[in-house]
Amino acid sequence: MKKLFVCTLLAGASMLAHAAGEAITVYKDPNCGCCESWVDHMRTAGYKVKAINSTDMSSVKKRLGVPEKMGSCHTAVVDASGQVIEGHVPAAAVKKLIAQPAVKGVAAPGMPMNSPGMGKMDGNLVTVEFSGKQFSRD
Repeated sequence: MKKLFVCTLLAGASMLAHAAGEAITVYKDPNCGCCESWVDHMRTAGYKVKAINSTDMSSVKKRLGVPEKMGSCHTAVVDASGQVIEGHVPAAAVKKLIAQPAVKGVAAPGMPMNSPGMGKMDGNLVTVEFSGKQFSRD
């Protein structure tokens, strides 16, 4: 029984470490400071972030399938799965997204003040799936 517990614990820790170390590519406007702050938030959480400056974010969003009504200032892709992260989605929600490969994308629409890179998180930030269904509250 003790051996099973230890194996289960190690497997869980491995999954968490894997999720936090995921590589993410973020497309952002080169003049946007809040985008840089979100990149810093993700790096602090352990993600490997490659930032690509783009002056044509609407083309990036269209290519990646971001619903127009869910747009924000930057768009990211989980390199391994192709899942899309739109806007100031917290690292905890990204971790949850990676654990659910059937979810194609999540967004923190607009530029909410209670999101990473925009302001202090207050536990009321709603992240939604591209279908419009609530995904997380952080």
